[in-house]
Amino acid sequence: MWKQISFLKKNLVTSIPFFMIFGIVFGANFNTEFLKSFILPLTFLMVYPMMVNLQIKKLFLKGNSKVQIVTQIINFAIIPFIAFGLGKIFFSDKPLIALGLLLASLLPTSGMTISWTGFAKGNLNEAIKMTVIGLIVGSLATPLYAKWLMGTVVEIPLANVFKQIVLVVFLPMIAGQLTQKFVIWKYGMAKYQKDIKKKFPMLSIVGVLGIVFVAMALKAKTILSQPTMLIDLFIPLIILYGFNYLLSTLVGKLFFKREESIALVYGTVMRNLSIALAIAMTVFGKQGSDIALIIAMAYIIQVQTAAWYVKFTDMIFGPAREDIAKDIMEEGVFALHKNSILHDAIKILDEEHIHSVAILDNKENPIGLITSEMIINLLADGIKTTQKLSTIKLIPALKFSEKVPLKKVINAMKRKHEYKVLITDEKGNLKGVITESDVLSRINKK
Repeated sequence: MWKQISFLKKNLVTSIPFFMIFGIVFGANFNTEFLKSFILPLTFLMVYPMMVNLQIKKLFLKGNSKVQIVTQIINFAIIPFIAFGLGKIFFSDKPLIALGLLLASLLPTSGMTISWTGFAKGNLNEAIKMTVIGLIVGSLATPLYAKWLMGTVVEIPLANVFKQIVLVVFLPMIAGQLTQKFVIWKYGMAKYQKDIKKKFPMLSIVGVLGIVFVAMALKAKTILSQPTMLIDLFIPLIILYGFNYLLSTLVGKLFFKREESIALVYGTVMRNLSIALAIAMTVFGKQGSDIALIIAMAYIIQVQTAAWYVKFTDMIFGPAREDIAKDIMEEGVFALHKNSILHDAIKILDEEHIHSVAILDNKENPIGLITSEMIINLLADGIKTTQKLSTIKLIPALKFSEKVPLKKVINAMKRKHEYKVLITDEKGNLKGVITESDVLSRINKK
């Protein structure tokens, strides 16, 4: 199942149109009233999983406040009014679609902001901050902007909008953060980063595709009676995204360094279309599917343009800096205390399908590694599985700061014939690992 969902996630440019067409075909041939009962559970499935991986604590890390302020000025003082103007021009007789365009513009940033910033070698910490700020401010500002700009042509039930935002944004956010803390407490950071974390965005994609299907099915007859309707939605979306890319690129080029510029671009152009869909489908009742049409179409443009833009970042902002250890490090370390026994090491290596595990002293400092190859040799020599790890001669652990050039790490791995390198933060605290597979994966993505 995970492979199939992963395929859909990696191919959103085609999977979203497929589910749109599937929804239209279904809606044209079957009674769709029963689908309305799926809106709330699909909304929860769409929003809650993406909140689990939200890194709220990074909001408080030291960073570039200037780029954060400029990003939010673009997000809330410029883009919503461009969207409102485009709605007036293109959808003067279709206020619900105009409202959908406005909703998409009012909810900046998403997990895609962080992903694409990483692909383009931008500043990930700034991108994470933009995502958290954009989600919170956008959710609170959306009802007020919608009432102010569209309240005369569309009934905006302000109290109900705020209530639904609490239900579809802030409650899932709280639940997601509690889930994250529980999972890390239960399984450890290394297990969370290696196996668990990547599954939550895939669950969210199931919710997105489900909501897109429902929205299209509910509007199928209207769409089929106006076959050019979906094509007409593309024009203002292309203008909005094009203007956003141009503005953020110019601002980044003129005022910020390469890494901050890339974060600014993806922190303003990427929209949280999942939240916009959730609000449209839960707040506005029967009108929700009308509002959701243009938001669903925005997915296609957003994913495709983000992929194109990353190819031009070096040409626009100059070449990326040299890779450092932090760029490919897997956060979290599978580790055991030196008072653990050999069987504990066998258990963790077998269950996690890893090659080695770090051994820590009483101060949580790494004193070495024990590998699967070592364990085979120890067992062959008749060492019992109850033997304490403190009595076993370990392989010395290679340890580097996260700021060290990746080339230096690779050279050390070659020289020492090591499979795994431990990475520390600036204070010397153990933070993560780099393995041969991490290096190969990085090279493969270039």
